[in-house]
Amino acid sequence: MKRIALLLALIIFLLVTTGLSYLKLALPNVGEAPQLIAKTDDQALIKHGEYLANHVMVCMDCHSTRDWTKFSGTLVAGSLGQGGEIFNEQFGFPGIFTSKNITPTHLAEWSDGELFRAITCGVNKNGEALFPVMPYLRYGEADKKDILAVIAYLRTLQPIENKVQASQPNFPMNFIINTIPQKAKMGTRPDTTNLVEYGKYLTNIAACGECHTKQEKGKPVEGMEFAGGFEFPLPDFGTCRSANITPDEATGIGAWSEAAFVRRFKAYADSSYKTPIVPKGYFNTVMPWTMYAGMTETDLKAIYHYLKSLKPISNKVEHFTSNVVQN
Repeated sequence: MKRIALLLALIIFLLVTTGLSYLKLALPNVGEAPQLIAKTDDQALIKHGEYLANHVMVCMDCHSTRDWTKFSGTLVAGSLGQGGEIFNEQFGFPGIFTSKNITPTHLAEWSDGELFRAITCGVNKNGEALFPVMPYLRYGEADKKDILAVIAYLRTLQPIENKVQASQPNFPMNFIINTIPQKAKMGTRPDTTNLVEYGKYLTNIAACGECHTKQEKGKPVEGMEFAGGFEFPLPDFGTCRSANITPDEATGIGAWSEAAFVRRFKAYADSSYKTPIVPKGYFNTVMPWTMYAGMTETDLKAIYHYLKSLKPISNKVEHFTSNVVQN
């Protein structure tokens, strides 16, 4: 019996070892970086990339430094693209993940194809898997022209010397992470006159669903897409939770007009708006309002019409809980 038990243990050991070796050595498998060029002499392309990176896909939200003494964590001047923001266990992540420096200082040795693969497939220059804090699975469904525009824009950023620490996934995520990258399934940007489809496209590359869907054990709760409730701990303030943006009349945006929806964003772009300082323990949010405020009204209206086409889900969200003990 002992010999049989030892044999079974050996077989299990070999199977586990083989499986883990496969995850580490054979994956991720998304193919070689494509041969392509982002035209850095095309000013219209660069301007479009700037718009996407700062106001729709908000790449700069995570790849810059945010001032959390101010409402919505506005960007610190001079930090654009320098990276260094940390996503760790404190925020519910399975390890320590650090946003990378995406200024020309760090990207000088990257080809445009390697950048394209990283953004759309989740594999870096060295063939290593990226954790999807950056929603590359969604970017992999974007229009190729939009991704090239972002790359062209990144090439024009002010170079910043800022070496960030390497990401450190915990076990077993250090193995699982290699299974996440996928080959891109690039889409086509819909015509702007098709409000619902165009809004769906923008909502996807803006990754609204990533934050506006509650998660349990790191996975979105099925059937609660866009219904809010995702928790974001803010150590100096409390816990903020994403809003329900389904068209539910009572708990979502069902009673909102198109004008009210657009106005909610554009209020932060008004020349009279001054970002307030937020005292510790008072309401703050991770929602980068001042960045999304730069979206055009056309794009905001399209997003509104797409959200209004979704299934209404009743889910009342307590948007903020302070961590200050009340006397």
